[in-house]
Amino acid sequence: MKDNETKEEPEIKKTDGDEVPAAPTQVVVGNAKPTRKVILAIGIAIVVVCFAAGLGGAQLYNSFVSQNDDTTGHQSVANDGNKPVTQEETDIANVVEKVSPSVVSIVTTSQTVSPYYGAQEEDSAGTGIIISKDGYVLTNKHVVDGATTVQVVSSDGTTYDNVKVLGSDPLNDVAFLKIPNVSNLKAAELGDSSSIRVGQKVVAIGNSLGQYQNTVTSGIISGTGRPISAQSGDNVENLTDLIQTDAAINPGNSGGPLLNLAGQVIGINTAIIQDAQGIGFSIPINATKGVMKGVLANKGIHRAFLGVNYITITADVAKHYDLSVKKGGYVFSGDNKSAVVSGSPAGKAGIKDKDVITKVGGIAVGDKGDVSSLVAEYAPGDTIKLTVLRDGKTINLDVTLSEYKK
Repeated sequence: MKDNETKEEPEIKKTDGDEVPAAPTQVVVGNAKPTRKVILAIGIAIVVVCFAAGLGGAQLYNSFVSQNDDTTGHQSVANDGNKPVTQEETDIANVVEKVSPSVVSIVTTSQTVSPYYGAQEEDSAGTGIIISKDGYVLTNKHVVDGATTVQVVSSDGTTYDNVKVLGSDPLNDVAFLKIPNVSNLKAAELGDSSSIRVGQKVVAIGNSLGQYQNTVTSGIISGTGRPISAQSGDNVENLTDLIQTDAAINPGNSGGPLLNLAGQVIGINTAIIQDAQGIGFSIPINATKGVMKGVLANKGIHRAFLGVNYITITADVAKHYDLSVKKGGYVFSGDNKSAVVSGSPAGKAGIKDKDVITKVGGIAVGDKGDVSSLVAEYAPGDTIKLTVLRDGKTINLDVTLSEYKK
């Protein structure tokens, strides 16, 4: 659930883009062995070439031996194939070098009760992102839920105990930690998730399987605006407006960064589909920035509140409700109640039922984020401009956001 309280879902068929595709058929390639006839042909060719070359072939062999002779027993290679060949390869290596010091492993201990063994301690592991030099860390809420102790391990092996869980976003799978008594950590650079593109190359770094620090995978952004129901243990959380990527995200990667090739964090890796291949999801980094402002200012966890129930408009939604636009947030409640919360910032600003919110703070609702994600970039007390379509007319309204209360 995003932004405020309820996101109504129309009783209509989902678009193909929101359905989970079937896992692709696995095809094994590159394992075929050469036939005996092929091996024989290669052998004959080598003999013919060496015979034709005569002493030249012997000189070539002697030259090869002299170039690769190393008194240490290590054979040197004149043309090192491990050096970067393409610009993309160089970019990925640079991203890893730049960001790895800002990615940490998070090790938690929690108490569980078994009907057979009674109270027991259970260890878990995830990933986090350093967001300030004085020790603030961003991760997923489900990584630290129920933890009695939290330990952070940096990429160089430094261990920090007594890490404090400051709190979590009430409407998103995001939590903030604080490492005590530090002042010189390397913070990751945050990017702009509103300008990402489908097909864009991305890199994921995380504590894979809770065992391998700073495991690196790469891929592309394969979709945006994805809604999912994510399960962690017995908890199920509905998340919307996620980034879909085919960069491998494994258990233990939760809370780690999804990065562009400039080494900027554009998402927080949060979920995978276990029975599919190449489908992982990240929370857009912009959706954390409003809460992050308060955290970094030592003001605690505070999320901005607009006060509307809405439906994210797709082509099917537009057709079902006979709307004139195919993107935006349709202010609507299906239970015969007003979709605008009484006394809320939206109500005070003049938002009405059946309005279509087309822009938040000048950013178009749709590919760049839904209403909730765009509002989440701001902190309580911020005044933003909403662009609304009402009865075919465009209206601009100033809204001063308040704080979300559970």
